[in-house]
Amino acid sequence: MPRAGSTLLQNIMAQNPDFYVTPTSGVLELIFGARQNYSNCPEFRAQDDVLMKKAFLAFSRAGLEAFFRALTDKPYVIDKSRGWGVHFDLLKLIFDEDPKIICMVRDLRQIFASLEKKFRETPDKHHPMVNHANLACTTTLKRAMTHAQGIPVGLALDRLAEVHQRGWNKQILFIRYEDLTTQPQQTLQKVYAYLGLPEFQHDFEHVSQVTQEDDRVQGVPGFHTIRPRVEPLTNEYMAILGRDTIRAVQNNFAWYFNLFGYPIVPV
Repeated sequence: MPRAGSTLLQNIMAQNPDFYVTPTSGVLELIFGARQNYSNCPEFRAQDDVLMKKAFLAFSRAGLEAFFRALTDKPYVIDKSRGWGVHFDLLKLIFDEDPKIICMVRDLRQIFASLEKKFRETPDKHHPMVNHANLACTTTLKRAMTHAQGIPVGLALDRLAEVHQRGWNKQILFIRYEDLTTQPQQTLQKVYAYLGLPEFQHDFEHVSQVTQEDDRVQGVPGFHTIRPRVEPLTNEYMAILGRDTIRAVQNNFAWYFNLFGYPIVPV
């Protein structure tokens, strides 16, 4: 999920010298591009299906491995992309084994509140999502529902629903942002156990930002800047979102709250 601590987790893991971690990565898009051509180009379609599938999967695996060999000589890579989970079956085909996927989640009300805070930080700037002429995104409730039906929140929710519908959730490690920030040591123990690797002594008081990305490209400066200390944040969704928006979020996404153990509050 967006605003759920994936950048923080990446930079915590970067303290371990055995790990190379990425900012939001585009390497999955390279696989998508190759798959598009493999699926549609007549040169591939005119050849034996079984052989072409075998060759495409080998090309994808070798391409992924070569991509990261050019970036690092560290033994382990954690590639960050919100697209991996819903392509569990493709990854399994490419590597011929169940992939290791870690998925960060967070109280959905806090996610919407965080996005709304970002919106309110720059009243001097025009926000493309707002159109007063057709009453688009002119209220907090409308902006939250627009996020819920678009990118990145709506797409992430769709992918989570599909992951659970397909049963891939049983092989994925889900981490609640709240658990990472309140119990970082115990949470990292779960990460290493899931990866099947020896634990590392992390410093949760001094987390340096190793991953760098220009958030201006996405139009939201500071979107992936972390705090140096791992600590819980105050729940502020009630003050930011208001009762109507909270009620709408809870009613529309009760499955999410139930799935990840977030209590629905009376409003």
